[in-house]
Amino acid sequence: MTELEFDVLDELYFIISFDDLNKILGIDESVLKNILFKFIKNEWVRCFLNDEEIMGYNENDLPYNIHKYCYLASKKGLVIHNQRTE
Repeated sequence: MTELEFDVLDELYFIISFDDLNKILGIDESVLKNILFKFIKNEWVRCFLNDEEIMGYNENDLPYNIHKYCYLASKKGLVIHNQRTE
């Protein structure tokens, strides 16, 4: 995990929108998208829309709607993050 990926995961202990996450981190939007795609694929992050978890999201749909979703680290993601801090 890169330092930037660690920083992104660090912000996902509480549910947060894409736009708020992007504002906090101040990184290029395409970089944030790629990191979130990786985390979602690895099941480190869960996606939400209107406070409901999106189950079985479509990978073809995600790039077009990534701004609509909120994100939260999964238990698996939190374990990975905490292992790095030890």
